[in-house]
Amino acid sequence: MASKVLRTFGKFQHATCLEKGPAALLPESYKKFYREWKLTTPTAVHYTPEDGRWKRNEVTGEVSPVQNIPIPVFFPKESDDQLWGGEGVVQGFQQRSHLSRRVPHFWIPMLKRSVVYSEVLDKYISVVVTDRALRLINAHYGFDHYILKTPACDLQSLLAVSLKRKILQDLQNGCPSYAERPDKQKDVLDQYKKYLDAYTPEEIEWYGYSLAQAVSKFKVQQEKEKEESTVPFKQIFRAQLIEKLKAASLDESNNQMKELEEGNSATSWLSKINPFSKKQET
Repeated sequence: MASKVLRTFGKFQHATCLEKGPAALLPESYKKFYREWKLTTPTAVHYTPEDGRWKRNEVTGEVSPVQNIPIPVFFPKESDDQLWGGEGVVQGFQQRSHLSRRVPHFWIPMLKRSVVYSEVLDKYISVVVTDRALRLINAHYGFDHYILKTPACDLQSLLAVSLKRKILQDLQNGCPSYAERPDKQKDVLDQYKKYLDAYTPEEIEWYGYSLAQAVSKFKVQQEKEKEESTVPFKQIFRAQLIEKLKAASLDESNNQMKELEEGNSATSWLSKINPFSKKQET
């Protein structure tokens, strides 16, 4: 199994890019994905790791320690838009004849353009792949199973993890691509919905973004929340003015009612003592 890489110097652990700068404010859901993507040791592709701590030479009987030292692999920028299946560019030296000196050499994966089909998205995707990526897709019995089962550190490319987020979101929303075919929609959900158990809705939302994309997304969300929580002064003053007008209107109506009541009582009292007023006939 893949193990987390510890960036340490002596007894002190170095702070990663997630613990300083704007990335430190990102939600834990994204940090979990980034650790899986960039800070986890991927599956060995360019060498075969040996088990155990010691090994014995079958010819000489000499015992030596097992040293599984990963081969440095370089992933160019173009690989983020392709599916290399964990392969990368290996830099080393090559001795082309026993009489010549060794010279620098780059081993580059064999690339080809192919078409893969996503059953969840119901789309054909034209993409540059390697033979190993095609073998892995066939070994997992489909592109969706390969993408959903493989951890981000082995998918490696930004295109692959972005497709994984899109597939998970479509599964979460009930496969809208099959909205007009309910029977097919049910079959696809029954086949792939088990992959949703490993993620929360927030983890799916933040899955598959680069660090720069995640920081931009977080800033947009913060600005949106700030706009929603901040009420403009004109709205506050308008509400206060309306309340004052309502209160003034209510006081004015109360005063008018009071004056009317006082006027009616005074009229009735004067009518009793006025001898010239007409009396109602009984």
